[in-house]
Amino acid sequence: MSSSRDPHDLIPLRPVEFEILLVLTGGEAHGYKIIREAEVRSGGHLRFATGTLYRGLRRLVSAGLVQPAERRPAPDAEDERRRYFAITPFGRAVAAAEAQRLAAQVEAARASALLSSAKAEEGAA
Repeated sequence: MSSSRDPHDLIPLRPVEFEILLVLTGGEAHGYKIIREAEVRSGGHLRFATGTLYRGLRRLVSAGLVQPAERRPAPDAEDERRRYFAITPFGRAVAAAEAQRLAAQVEAARASALLSSAKAEEGAA
């Protein structure tokens, strides 16, 4: 079903959706873990509420990018009430397409002197 779909048809992604996909590329995760990892990665600059997270997850599940995880951790290891999610192969392809789109935007920002390049920063040090 999703193998015939073009990942580029779903980009650009909403920032919260891309963050969810980024976290899930590292493996299955529950909602609180997704929120915490996104906050840590952004140095605390990105914070989203539980409702925002679950709306994003609902959209991603509906689009076939994420699915509820079939495998659950051992009952004694974590809270059994937590719902775990996993990225699908199509979700990984969409996340990669979004990452390429964002990388091109960063390169354009560097070319227009909005951002300095890593080489220029190294030379100034």
